[in-house]
Amino acid sequence: MAGSSAVYTSCRPHARAFLLPADQRGGLLPAAAWRRGGAAPRASLVAARTATEEAVYEVVLRQAALVEDLQGRRAAREAEAGRRRWRDEQVEQEGDAELGWGLLGDAYDRCGEVCAEYAKTFYLGTQLMTPERRKAVWAIYVWCRRTDELVDGPNSSYITPKALDRWEKRLEDLFEGRPYDMYDAALSDTASKFPIDIQPFRDMIEGMRLDLWKSRYRTFDELYLYCYYVAGTVGLMTVPVMGIAPDSKASAESVYNAALALGIANQLTNILRDVGEDSRRGRIYLPLDELAQAGLTEEDIFRGKVTDKWRRFMKGQIQRARLFFDEAEKGVMHLDSASRWPVLASLWLYRQILDAIEANDYNNFTKRAYVGKAKKFLSLPAAYARAALSP
Repeated sequence: MAGSSAVYTSCRPHARAFLLPADQRGGLLPAAAWRRGGAAPRASLVAARTATEEAVYEVVLRQAALVEDLQGRRAAREAEAGRRRWRDEQVEQEGDAELGWGLLGDAYDRCGEVCAEYAKTFYLGTQLMTPERRKAVWAIYVWCRRTDELVDGPNSSYITPKALDRWEKRLEDLFEGRPYDMYDAALSDTASKFPIDIQPFRDMIEGMRLDLWKSRYRTFDELYLYCYYVAGTVGLMTVPVMGIAPDSKASAESVYNAALALGIANQLTNILRDVGEDSRRGRIYLPLDELAQAGLTEEDIFRGKVTDKWRRFMKGQIQRARLFFDEAEKGVMHLDSASRWPVLASLWLYRQILDAIEANDYNNFTKRAYVGKAKKFLSLPAAYARAALSP
């Protein structure tokens, strides 16, 4: 399956997340504007959105409204009450009043350990955040990873739609202050402190359902929805935690759009990086109609031979991913200063994977593109300097 975004670059073999860049009115550009493998969108294409885009856009508006509306605080108070009930139950079970509070701290610590083990670079970036934000991001990361492993982990062959239904019910319980285990408790506490909407979490589970049966995507519009489910959701989950800069004049909606764009860019990048790996698993995460327009077939993918047709096709796909990165970078500068550097560094490092694909002469069948340690270290101070600027 294709991999993931800033918060969970280590969860899946591919990156997940992707939003269409905002037009001058702050909305989303229609997928049609990007169907030609990254050609610059034309003004005539901006007006109409597909049904898929409208559905995703509704989630963007909903999450943005939470940040600006008192409903977010009311939901937080309700979740806090549920969390207190859970603590009381733990205290009663253990017979020690201090243990209830200690369990929550232990839960966050364990989330941090998981993040440090599986997402080392990002974990280091979280050290720049305030303690409260850092712990919240860890909790979200762990939930995303656990969700991802349901369909990509060692027991994925035993996962059924009913198992995902149970996982979604468990999600609803933790948002209502009834966590099942320590990891759920950490996320439940996070949801009580920040204006996080449950819908992006539900949508990520929907992406896992897709992976149980779908291994082809006819159009970019279909791929768009999948990428939103498995990666674009991450941006909506984490922006409320990372925060928007107090001196930013950007709307919450535009910042969430940019967060989705980063996820989309990461997802598309990982898809392009892992074409060979996915094909060996019988999966193709490339729009079949665009392959056909380029004179390519599924058999060409499985054959894994780099041809001039393939190079031309890949150039267009890479161009499209870069456009998403460009759009995302604009929004990153409007995040809170304590969150800006790790996100910007992640963006720059992921974008360099596209350069590596080009350096490999577009051979993503047998060569895995990656960014070397030297380039990573060179990118960090540059990202720090850029992130230090005001939005």
